[in-house]
Amino acid sequence: QVRLVESGGGSVQPGGSLRLTCTASGVTSDYNGMGWYRQAPGKQPELDAAISNTGNTKYVDSAVGRFTISRDSTENRMYLQMDSLKVWDTAVYYCNVGNYYEDNYYPAAGYWGQGTQVIVSS
Repeated sequence: QVRLVESGGGSVQPGGSLRLTCTASGVTSDYNGMGWYRQAPGKQPELDAAISNTGNTKYVDSAVGRFTISRDSTENRMYLQMDSLKVWDTAVYYCNVGNYYEDNYYPAAGYWGQGTQVIVSS
């Protein structure tokens, strides 16, 4: 059974940085990618970045140049380094497993962690 645990959230001032970690277990070879999503209050989850098991990466425009996604397959961990944080980055961040195909990421249904809260405020 897939289990995903996010950590690393917190409260920072605008311009600050955070590094999120997703620890995965039970992920089978059915999936070749992982992604980071954010969910702001009252909104649907939105993809920030995804990474394939071969290291290909995809970012939404708002994350380009500020966020860096990476993974350590030996430890079944994925990271999101978030720099130059802005107030509108405030959200709960979730990791997900899915499939990365032709520069698109397709999240698997039902495989989400509990999320980690990021608050960016002065």
